[in-house]
Amino acid sequence: MRIIVALGGNAMTAADGSATPQAQIDAIATAMTHVAELVVRGHDVVLTHGNGPQVGNLLVKNELAANVVPPVPLDWCGAQTQGTIGFTVLNSLEAALRRHGVERPVAALISRTLVDGDDEGFATPTKPVGRYLSHDEAKVLIDHGQTWEDRGEKGWRRVVASPEPLEVLETGTITTLLDAGYLIVAAGGGGIPVVRDSAGELHGVEAVIDKDLTAAVLAKALDADVLVIATDVENVMVGWGTPQERALEAVTVAEMRQYAADDEFASGSMGPKVEAALRFIDEGGRCSVITSLDKIGDAIDPDADDVGTVITPG
Repeated sequence: MRIIVALGGNAMTAADGSATPQAQIDAIATAMTHVAELVVRGHDVVLTHGNGPQVGNLLVKNELAANVVPPVPLDWCGAQTQGTIGFTVLNSLEAALRRHGVERPVAALISRTLVDGDDEGFATPTKPVGRYLSHDEAKVLIDHGQTWEDRGEKGWRRVVASPEPLEVLETGTITTLLDAGYLIVAAGGGGIPVVRDSAGELHGVEAVIDKDLTAAVLAKALDADVLVIATDVENVMVGWGTPQERALEAVTVAEMRQYAADDEFASGSMGPKVEAALRFIDEGGRCSVITSLDKIGDAIDPDADDVGTVITPG
C-alpha cells in the first residue's frame, strides 16, 4: 500500500519537550524505527512532519537578534526546518532500514504549499506563534512589520495567518521518486506557504499551515491508500474527562462528523487531525488512522484487533 504518515511534533522532541539538537536526533531515531516497520511490511511511505518546536527556536533567535539583524520571515523558517529535520530523518531512517537488512533509497524535498492570497486568515490573523514578550520587546518586531496582540498578564504574542492548503507544488517530483522506489520526506510543517501573483509568479508568505490538512491534500494527490496521523495517544477519545470517556476504534465518517459537530474534539489539538482524516476519505481515500507512533504498523494491519482509531467510509 501507499501510506502517507504525518508525524506530530512529539516525534521530533524529547518526552519533556526538549528541542536540543541531541534530543531531536534521539526522538527522530525512535520515530524512524516505527516507520521502518511499515517499509519492512512492504508499504511505500511518504512522511510529513510537524516543525513547531524547531520554528519556535528560530523565532526566539529572531527576537533576540532583532536589534542587530532583520528577523527571518516565517516561510524561511519553514524552509530551514524542512532542511534540518529532513536531513536528520534521512540519517535515522536509513539506519533503521539497515538494521532490518532493507535497502531503499530515501529523499527529503524542500516543499512548497500553495495557498490563496485572499484567504481570510491574511486579513485577520489569529494563529499564535512563538513565546510571550513584553510590549517593548514586541514593539521591535512590530516595527519590522509583524502582527502582535496584547494577551493581558502573559504579555504580547505574535499572530499569523493559517490559510487552507490547496496544493503541494512538489507533488510531481514526489510521484516520480515514488515510482523509482524512493521513500520520501516532504511537506514538513505543512509546507512552505506560497501564493501566486497576477503574473503567475510564486512568493513566500508569513503563515502557518496545518500539517495534517496538508497531509490530506498530499495523500489525495498521490492516490494514497491510507493516511496515518501519528500523535501521542493511541486512540481518539470522546467524552474526554467525564465518566463517559471512551476510546474510538473502528468508526465511520458519518459517526466522526457527528462527534465533531458535538464538539468532542478540541480545535487546538485533536480537531484538525480528525478533520484531515475525514477530508482524505471524502476525497476517495480508503481509510484514515489516528494513533500513537508506536502503533502505526499494527493499526493498518488487517489482522490486528482494535488498534488505534480507524476511520472508513462506512
